[in-house]
Amino acid sequence: MKFSSLGSGSEGNCWLFSDAHPVHPTLVMVDCGFATKEVVARLERVGVKPEAITGIVVTHEHGDHVSGVFKFSRKFNTPVFLTHGTWQAALRSKHSTENYLETGLVSLIDSHSSFSVGQVLIDPFPVPHDAREPIQMLLRVSGFTAGILTDCGHATPHMLSKLSQADALVLESNHCPTMLAQSPYPESLKRRVGGHYGHLSNQVACQILEHLKFKRLRYVVAAHLSRNTNCPDLVSRMWAEVLGPAGVPFGVACQDNGFAWWDLQNVSAKLPASEPTGESSGNVDQSEFDGESEQAAA
Repeated sequence: MKFSSLGSGSEGNCWLFSDAHPVHPTLVMVDCGFATKEVVARLERVGVKPEAITGIVVTHEHGDHVSGVFKFSRKFNTPVFLTHGTWQAALRSKHSTENYLETGLVSLIDSHSSFSVGQVLIDPFPVPHDAREPIQMLLRVSGFTAGILTDCGHATPHMLSKLSQADALVLESNHCPTMLAQSPYPESLKRRVGGHYGHLSNQVACQILEHLKFKRLRYVVAAHLSRNTNCPDLVSRMWAEVLGPAGVPFGVACQDNGFAWWDLQNVSAKLPASEPTGESSGNVDQSEFDGESEQAAA
């Protein structure tokens, strides 16, 4: 199994996961927040033809994740998988039209039930974010499991239980709370980003990593960093303090260049270098790490 990012941040998000089959690989795209022309160019950069994408799994309806999904799907005949809530929200925001269901390219999924895209098993789970029916997921191939968790306001016991199964993890580290508080953002946006249904802060991301670092985790990528309220060097320092003692390597996905292919089977491989950028924030109740309470995702 291998994975790559075409870009991560508030200006657009797109991830690729592959079973790395030498002849007929399954290529799963998670979200597509870029224009089709831009996606094609970014795919070329990582050596992928757009026609080779097996399917697109959509996490939620916000534009930086869904704006390019249906245009790409229509152009390249690519199946799309998303929850009923996300589909309805996408219709309301004009990202697609009701009659697109008639193409047979749209599959409405249950946020608690696994499904397959080619040879990749997708295990979705609901998350607390200010969207209609958002999900994040585990992706399983040949004994390897990769997890992705971005656009989430706080951690829940169910999410942590799921992520404890991951060999590799894409994890949001959106903002520094101090930088967010001192930013020129309107107070309403600060509350949204830093709230329980917003985005994960650096501190909350580190708490999640602290919880996971001595389980199966072997690789981590920081994602969805804010250009305005975070700093890649700060994230790197904070993550190094948590992951260093466990010997878990990590890298940072950036808005412009994403993240190069990383083969999970090559355990000795070093993380490809990249620079970061993005947008988000978050909170966590310590009791939720202890399993005492869990807030259901919208």
